[in-house]
Amino acid sequence: MHVLSIPTWIIHVSSVIEWAIAIWLIWSYGEAVGNRAWYAFSLAMLPALISAMCACTWHFFDNAQSLEWLVTLQASMTLIGNFTLLAAGWLLWRSTRSPVTRSHSKISSK
Repeated sequence: MHVLSIPTWIIHVSSVIEWAIAIWLIWSYGEAVGNRAWYAFSLAMLPALISAMCACTWHFFDNAQSLEWLVTLQASMTLIGNFTLLAAGWLLWRSTRSPVTRSHSKISSK
């Protein structure tokens, strides 16, 4: 594993662990407040976690050419993750708007 230094490995692995914990905490928060949009947000974080795991796996095996497909998968998961988080953020924003705000915005847009 000469590709990455020990401090870089620590950052990579701790970031993956932190992301997994964040997914769990966001899901738990959604349960606590009873807002399913938080569930969607935590699930939308999964492609980014897969992306990070692909990068760590590829580096773990010294960037082996036989595993170069992981780079493509990692890039794809990053792209998909960006869009899923965008959609989940929008869903979360919509779920937290009060009914008064929604009716006011409909009136002002006419």
